[in-house]
Amino acid sequence: MLDRTILDALNKYALDLENRMKGDVLAYMGQIHNIYLKRFRNSIEKLKKRSDSSRTRLVMVLSTPDGVVEATEDMAGIIRHHYDEVYFVVPDEAKSAGTILCMSGDRIFMDYSSSLGPIDPQVLIEEQGRPSQFVPALGYLDKVEELVEKSRKGTITPVEFSKLQAMDLAMLRRYEQARDLSIALLKTWLINYKFKNWQEHRSDSNRKGCPVTDQEKEDRAEEIASTLSD
Repeated sequence: MLDRTILDALNKYALDLENRMKGDVLAYMGQIHNIYLKRFRNSIEKLKKRSDSSRTRLVMVLSTPDGVVEATEDMAGIIRHHYDEVYFVVPDEAKSAGTILCMSGDRIFMDYSSSLGPIDPQVLIEEQGRPSQFVPALGYLDKVEELVEKSRKGTITPVEFSKLQAMDLAMLRRYEQARDLSIALLKTWLINYKFKNWQEHRSDSNRKGCPVTDQEKEDRAEEIASTLSD
């Protein structure tokens, strides 16, 4: 009985959100991962098959702590295959891959306590005798860079040197690829979607009212990508 009441309430609020936003509503809560892609695609297709759904806008309520950047790219591709316009609603947090996914939207709705985060992609590592686990790619790369710099200066300790020697170069390359893909996706999506209606400067008093050039959009996207990946 309680489950039914909760479900009815959620459906009521979702319908109200659809009417207000004039779009289909889908809620995604949890980690962004490849194993959920099929279920995600089926949910999107189910929305589009509804008899009253001729809408071209998706309103995605997103709550996620992290995720895999490749899955993020696939999710955005699925969404854009079916919808011309995408709004993201972040009630609490959309961190890591969630932040990247939000950048594929046309608009992002948040309140005073909502948060995005650094675009630190999670990479699945598998070690013999240990369960698979996700690790933050940037954390590993930053540590390796720190140890390499210590080596240049001659201040690296024997313990640190042994740890550096034990690093798997193929895995480090995997971390670099995840980082580079995160930045590339963010820049592309910002320019193509978030900035598509940014036609004139509004906040810069020196250029207020002046048209925004393609180069300025690229520079702004680069600045945001650099900040979020720091």
